[in-house]
Amino acid sequence: MHHAEHVMGTVVSIDLADELPAPALQSMIDDVCRWLHEVDRRFSTYRDDSEVSRLRRGEIDISACSDDMRHVLEACADLWRSTDGYFDAYAGGPLDPSGYVKGWSVEVASARLAEAGSVHHCINAGGDIRARGLSRKGEPWRVGIRHPWEADKVSWVLSITDCAVATSGSYERGDHVFNPRTGSPARGLRSVTVVGPDLALADAYATAALAMGEAGLSWLAKMVAEGYDSAAVTDDGRAFTTTGLPAAV
Repeated sequence: MHHAEHVMGTVVSIDLADELPAPALQSMIDDVCRWLHEVDRRFSTYRDDSEVSRLRRGEIDISACSDDMRHVLEACADLWRSTDGYFDAYAGGPLDPSGYVKGWSVEVASARLAEAGSVHHCINAGGDIRARGLSRKGEPWRVGIRHPWEADKVSWVLSITDCAVATSGSYERGDHVFNPRTGSPARGLRSVTVVGPDLALADAYATAALAMGEAGLSWLAKMVAEGYDSAAVTDDGRAFTTTGLPAAV
């Protein structure tokens, strides 16, 4: 069963490949959509009534926040420390945890599907992807990583199962990732893709590496030991991958 949901400012594609009755699959999709809309209502920086907007304006403090908000803030603080400050929810000024929230919300959505009985599914939220099991063809899920200059082409095709893929780049949304050391838009890397076991971390690591610029290449190489492989393209068109990147033949 396939479903596309407009939420969080993007289209979220949900593919379930389990041999289960249609009503059961539809119930799983409905649950995922409710969750994603709940996340959007709570964390959208574009909604004046969202929890994060109220926190930014000082109308509530952390003690009055939801468990989910406290989790996200703690995770962002941990990532700030583990990336030497390059993942910074305050890099653009006011609090904006979006670089963690989308990946985290899809990771949670995939866990909810698994708990409900779906062992073969793929969720794609604007390039943030969490896959489990196999596609309906009985093969690993295939994911194309967009070429950073030519939108109708791909740089890599990945073959994945039971893992996450996150891509951060300047080619689609412009200067939305900042180097927190300089306060200026990130320069040096055009596109960063990270593959690993947890989408929340893969998404944050891709953002952090992009913010680092070319120094992010050596940092990404170190993350292989943590279970995260990567592919990156520099501003001048050079391409780099770690040895374990699950590129399709």
